[in-house]
Amino acid sequence: MKVQGWMFLLCGVFFAAVDLVYWFWSKDPTGTTALGITVGLAFMIGYYLLYTAARIGPQPEDDKQAEVADGAGEIGFYSPHSWWPLFVGLAAALTFFGFVIGWWLFMIGVALTILATIGWVFQYYRGNFAH
Repeated sequence: MKVQGWMFLLCGVFFAAVDLVYWFWSKDPTGTTALGITVGLAFMIGYYLLYTAARIGPQPEDDKQAEVADGAGEIGFYSPHSWWPLFVGLAAALTFFGFVIGWWLFMIGVALTILATIGWVFQYYRGNFAH
């Protein structure tokens, strides 16, 4: 993960340089803002990858002598039958639709998004799947 983190950080530096050159030559606020957001996103992803790599320790992709089989095995836990992502997506769509239509629908969407997110986060804390 360290290699990927450093690649994103270097991309962020490159995009920052391109953003400065673009701003001086074009004076276009839209493109400058888009490139500035790209810089921020590249730095954010690079920081996250480096932080995670420091927390979980060395991975097979960080070792130059590693084999493909070194990365085999369980990667993580993924819920096989959760309906909550669908409900979160529908509630978020209602929230953004309410942002266009009116504040009352926006507030209903925010409330539903919060409830669906709570349901998604705590889906394994009750019922048959309680710990």
